[in-house]
Order: sequence, then structure tokens, then C-alpha cells
Amino acid sequence: MTDLTKLTIAEARDGLKNKDYTSLELTDAFIGNIEAANASLNAYVTVTADKARDMAKASDAKLAKGDGGALEGIPLGIKDLFATRDVHTQACSHILDGFKPQYESTVTSNLWADGAVMLGKLNMDEFAMGSSNETSYYGPVINPWRKKGSNQDLVPGGSSGGSATAVAARMCMGATATDTGGSIRQPAAFTGTVGIKPTYGRCSRWGVVAFASSLDQAGPIAHTVRDSAILLKSMASVDPKDTTSVDIEVPDYEAAIGKSVKGLKIGIPAEYRMDGMPGEIEELWQKGIQWLKDAGAEIVDLSMPHTKYALPAYYIVAPAEASSNLARYDGVRYGLRVPGKDIAEMYENTRAAGFGEEVKRRILIGTYVLSAGYYDAYYLKAQKVRTLIKRDFDLAWQNGVDAILTPATPSAAFRVADQELHSDPVKMYLNDIFTVTVNMAGLPGISVPAGLDKTGLPLGLQLIGKPFDESTLFQIGQVIEDAAGSFEPEKWWG
Repeated sequence: MTDLTKLTIAEARDGLKNKDYTSLELTDAFIGNIEAANASLNAYVTVTADKARDMAKASDAKLAKGDGGALEGIPLGIKDLFATRDVHTQACSHILDGFKPQYESTVTSNLWADGAVMLGKLNMDEFAMGSSNETSYYGPVINPWRKKGSNQDLVPGGSSGGSATAVAARMCMGATATDTGGSIRQPAAFTGTVGIKPTYGRCSRWGVVAFASSLDQAGPIAHTVRDSAILLKSMASVDPKDTTSVDIEVPDYEAAIGKSVKGLKIGIPAEYRMDGMPGEIEELWQKGIQWLKDAGAEIVDLSMPHTKYALPAYYIVAPAEASSNLARYDGVRYGLRVPGKDIAEMYENTRAAGFGEEVKRRILIGTYVLSAGYYDAYYLKAQKVRTLIKRDFDLAWQNGVDAILTPATPSAAFRVADQELHSDPVKMYLNDIFTVTVNMAGLPGISVPAGLDKTGLPLGLQLIGKPFDESTLFQIGQVIEDAAGSFEPEKWWG
């Protein structure tokens, strides 16, 4: 039998229906990979092997009768931000020690309803705050990719680094992830996987630990554009428990794959050419433009003048919302509690011990920009800038642009514990420079692997779409995937 972990979701779905193998065999193959690799890569914080096998057996029983949902028997990893009933859900933070919710997030409920199998919970930056997956209480995740001839550990990107590494290292067939400023697309680009952040409101946020409520959105990371389309179809839904989820029919995203892009207008924004951008990133961008031209798309130049304000505005809005959302963690009802002489000291002790440095930094920034005397100068101004960023995109759509092509990241993956980045948080924040505009405007964006840099590390291209037009992103993304080919890291772990 071929190595089952090398299959795509689309291939595994067909093989399970044809009874070429069982879901239990598929699940056992992935559990074996996790057992061999997790000590090296640290992608999982909890492995639910028994639960996975029980779910796989239930799927096999359905498949034997000719029944089963769209993901029947497909083993997935779940980011530790999604509530999973009676299973570790701690947003990889010490302050949520021991928390196991008595409820299930809407996104994971949708996946289980479609027959998916849960392998475990994936590592991530604490409360989704980070671009390298080094802020997790459970330690950094390691990228399965390495530079040619090097044994230096690299970051997988963040905050969904565990999701990206688990997919790239064949420790699950696909994974849930979340994106507040690039946390799906940047790790996907760093690991040679496909990641889509859908339109704000496409997936329910109910049961997902909040970071910045007006920016957070759930989405999948997978091996191929088709697999991402299959997963998003199951994850997306309207939800009465989340008033920001939108009641628009979820299309069959897979049907968009393979459609011609002839006549589609692809915008190229001048403002994404940043000072000091590596030549390889520009080269890759030009290659992507040529691929789409060759496929019959029309390339148009765009100006998006407010792009340069996106990062500073984002790092006001996101910490402000984080400061508000994280006020609920106080040691009273659940998670960590560090005693004090009175309740105020107990709050202080618990929060001081429970939150990591990056989370504390963002809470302090957020509290500052929301404080009396600063609210108008910072938060209100950032919200106005956000409106202008959205208007830049609106004007592009009004001028007939169907999607926008940009780089996904300003570089390939960097090394773990990079002192230069850790000593200057702003340099770390610059990793989100191409992705935050999409969150600020609430739009869908996909990162597709497009090539390798001179050291052999993967690089991604980003496509940005109109609101609720993820189908067009899958359609165009497939053209890039077909032209670029597929990429696998050379195995050095496990």
C-alpha cells in the first residue's frame, strides 16, 4: 500500500469511498507520523489518538453503508484556539491551564458533522499573538523546511505555526487555523502549504478564543488549493450564536477549480513594492504575473495609497481589542489562579504569571490607546484609516478588478530565536506587512506556494479577493499552483 499520509484530502476522500483503505488505517498512519515527528517539530500540544480512532471507526461504519459526509474519515488537526469539548483548549497560554470546555466551536462542530476525524490540538502563538510561533507557553514550533545544507531550526510563521508545520510534515491531512493579521497566510507561505483567510463573517467565530474581534477569522491550511476549497466549504456557515457571521449561501468552492481565468482582471498594487524588499520576492511576483498573463488574465496596475498606514493602524486596533478581550482572564472562574492577600492582588498575580511577554506588551499598548486622552488620537484615528484602506479596495473592485496579486511575505522563513527580531518587536511586526490590509478591510486572501528561494526555502504569492468571492481566489490560485508545481520539505525529523 502507498504511504497514506502522502494523499491529498481529495484523493483520500475518493479512496475511502472506493474502500481502497479504511479511515482507521488512514488515521493510524497519521498517528504514527505524529508519534515519530512531534518531539522534533512540537506541532501538537495534545494528541487525541483514542478519540481519533473512535471517530475513524464511526466513519468506517458510515462509509460501509454508503453514507458519510463531505469529509467522512479525513483526519485533521485543530488549532488550540478552537474550543473542543472535554479536550485541552488553552490558546497555548499558561493563564488557561487545565481548561477543557464543555462546548464545541461552531467551526469544529461543522467539521465533525461532515465526518472529519480529530487527531489533536495544534501549537500556536499565545492567544494568536505572534508571527513566528515562538510565544507559545508550550515552546516554539519548528518548520519542517531547512535551508540547503543547514541544520538550523527555522520558524514556521505564526500564529498558526502548528497548523502549517503539521500539514507540511504530513502530521494531518489539513488543519484549522485563524488569521487576525496574516496568521494563516504567512505560515502557509513559510511552509509551502496553501492557506486561505476567508471574508470576515464567512466562518463563525463562536467558540474561538478571541484576540481582536473585528479582525479574527477562521480558515484552513492544506496541501493544495483544492483541499483548501474542500475544507472551507465544511468550515463556513451562518451562525445565530455569532452576529458577525453573514447569511450568504456557501458555494461549492471546489467547482471553481479548473475554470479558465481568461478575461479576469488581476490588479498589481504599486504600494506593495516595499523599500529593501529582497530581489527574490520581486522576481517571484513577476513570475506570478506572467503565469496569470499566460493563462489569459488581464494584468492592470493599481494604486492603493493608504497601504502604508495599514501596519501602524493594525497595531493600534488589534491590541486595543485584545486588551478588552483578555480582561476576562483573571483567575476567578477557570484556568490559572495565583493567590494574593485580596482579590485585586490575586488578579495582578494571576495575570502577571499567566500571560507571556508578547501578550503583556499588546495588552499594555491596547490599554494605552483606549485610555482617556488618547482614544481620539490613536484608536479613533486608526479606525478612520481603516475605512480609507477599505475604500482603496472598493475603488479597485469598482474599476472591474477581479482579484489582486501580491507577495505573501517579505522574506522566507527566518531562524528560531533570531535575536535581531526579538530585540526589536517592530521588525517582527513587519512580517505582516503584506497581509494586514486584508484583515483591516475584511476581505478574503489566499497564500499559494509559488517557488523556492536560492537557499531552497518556500515562498508564497497572495491573492486578495472581493468580499465573499473566495471562489475566484480558488480559481486563480489553481493556475498558480499548476504553474509552480508542488513542494515538499526534505525529511530530517522523526
